[in-house]
This record gives sequence, C-alpha cells and structure tokens, in this order.
Amino acid sequence: MSNNPLGQLILTGVPGKELDAETAKLFRRVQPGGFILFGRNIENASQLRKLIDDLRDLSEIEPIITIDQEGGRVSRLRLIGNEPPNAQQLREKDEIDLIRRHGDITGRLLRLFGFNLDLCPVLDISFDDAADNSLSGRCYGKTVEQVVRNAGAFNHAMREQGITSCGKHFPGYSAATVDAHHDLPKIERTREELDREELAVFRAFVGRDGSPSRPTNPVDSMMICHGWYPCFEPKKTPASLSHRVITQLLREEMNFEGLIMTDDLDMGAILNEYGLEETIRLAIAAGNDLAMICHRVPSIDEAHRTLEKLPSDQTHRALESVSRFKKNLAPPDKFSEAGFRKIDHEIWDLRVAVLGEKLAAIRSPEDGKRSPVETY
Repeated sequence: MSNNPLGQLILTGVPGKELDAETAKLFRRVQPGGFILFGRNIENASQLRKLIDDLRDLSEIEPIITIDQEGGRVSRLRLIGNEPPNAQQLREKDEIDLIRRHGDITGRLLRLFGFNLDLCPVLDISFDDAADNSLSGRCYGKTVEQVVRNAGAFNHAMREQGITSCGKHFPGYSAATVDAHHDLPKIERTREELDREELAVFRAFVGRDGSPSRPTNPVDSMMICHGWYPCFEPKKTPASLSHRVITQLLREEMNFEGLIMTDDLDMGAILNEYGLEETIRLAIAAGNDLAMICHRVPSIDEAHRTLEKLPSDQTHRALESVSRFKKNLAPPDKFSEAGFRKIDHEIWDLRVAVLGEKLAAIRSPEDGKRSPVETY
C-alpha cells in the first residue's frame, strides 16, 4: 500500500471509455479515493463494467465509483438504456410506491455495473420549475414536506440495494438565479428563510433531526454547492469553500457525520474565481473530505502535491472520514448482459407507469435543451 494516502481526498473524472497507459499510470501514482463517470465514459454495458473493474484493479484501497443517475436528463446510463422518469415527473404523478420503485431499480442497476455511490437524491426545493439554475426537472418537491417525503422514499429504497447516497446541493441552489456551471450565484436568503425551507429539508437527512420519536433517513454523504450566501459569508465565498457553512453549520450545528464533498471544482463558479492550488487549500480547510475534479484529470497531480503541503490535522480529519465511509461500500454484483436487459425493461415499465405509454416513447422536452449537467 502507498505510504502517501493523500490521493484518497480526490474524486476524479476519467478521460475516456477505456484506460489509456498514461491515465492508468497517473491513477496508480496518485491513488485517487474515487472516480466519477460521465457520458464520455459510456459506450455499452460490457465496456462500462470493464472500465469500472479496471479502475478497481489499479486502486490499492477500494475506490468510490460514482455517477449522476438521478432520472430524466441527469441519467448517464440513458446512453445505453431507457431513461428513467425525473424527480419532477415522479412528484407530479404523486404515487410514493413509484418513487420507491425508482430507488430500488436504480440501486440494482448501479450494483450491476460496479458503482457504489449515486450522487443523489437532489434535496433542493423547487421555488420555480422554470428557473435557469440547473435544477430543471430535478426537484422532488415544491415544499419541505414534499421533498422530504419523496426524496426520502428514493433514498431509502436505493440504499436498501447497497448503493450509498449523496444529498445535494447543500445548503441549496433553490433560490439561485444563475447556473453555477457558468458563474457563482449570489443567493440572497436570510438565515431565518434558510432554516424554514432549504435547511429544514437537509436536517431530515443528516441522521439526527433532533426528534427521537421520528425515524431518520440519512444520506451517506453531502455535496456542497458553489453558491455564495452573504448571510454566512459577507465576503464573496462559495459555500463549497466556506468553513462557516461546512464545518460550523453542517458538521457542528447540524451534527452531520457522513462524508462531505465539493461539487465539481471544474465548474465556472470556481474556475472564474480561483486557481487550482488555492481551491484545494480552501476546500480542505473548510471541512470537505473529497475534492471533486471532473474534467481537468491531469491536474489531479497538482492537487495531490497541494494536499501534501496542507496542515496534517486537516488532512488527517478528511482521511478518517473517507476511510469511515468506505467501510460501508458494497461489492459489485456479478455482471451479465441479460441482467442489464432485465433491469432496463423495468425502467421502461416504470416510465410507462409514470408518463403513460405514448409519452414514455418520447424523450422529455428538456432533452433538446442541452445543459452542462449532461454534456460531459
């Protein structure tokens, strides 16, 4: 095992559909804690499973293998199979059993390919379904109660199948009017407004909601958004790099004990404001355990060198959190094309149940409007 485990604090993208020699050498040297896959990594079912097996083979410590498989346009696996309904479609159908079914199917589908973490559920409330803030179609509710009920059903069913979950995007893009893929949104919410709405949802998923009589439905990890909240940070600072938001609010006040990761550090909200070394330094100092670098894959070398310069108390804390999280990772299921086809048929049947047969045969209107959340 490597004597330098700091690569465990990096969640990296992968360049292509197979590992070229140079990338394999980079990953062996850095030993990233996890890998996130996108459309650029997916050609067919057997190719995808081989890529994931190869990533696991070069990792000295069992890696996190993750993906955005929410439903609708943010469903990477729709490239090789049927597209599940999105959160808004499920919310509008308003049948909780269908949401549970979606969580169950998603969990089994990901286990078949070798994933062990899904970057969902989205816990943002939809204040405006048409807002240009990257959340279109992705929100489980327009109220606290609706999001908690629906996202909770999905979360529970997926985790039952051995896939860990990630609540996003803490403390919420709900009131953003700018897409963080392009620029840093300034989110003018008071602390009282956040407590009443956005944070009320996240509290229901941290594992301790302050009410011992109510069952908890925790997520295993949290993704921190690139939104600037002046109520927490008077100086322009994204939540993802804020000690007040991550350590003081999420860790200490809300008692979240799971893994904490940044949203993608290759988004415009970060790239327009910070260089890579400063970003990594601020991300870990703020309390993140994983720094997510999705697209500038060669730069994980520089990120690793930066981690080596950080105070040992910060990196030790993060390494302990990653190690704790990894104890709950389930091994992949045995892969077969027939197994994939069976689950893919279940996705189609779910789509029909939610949208009706005629609508299910048509991709949703938002498919014509490509967004950064689906481009890569």
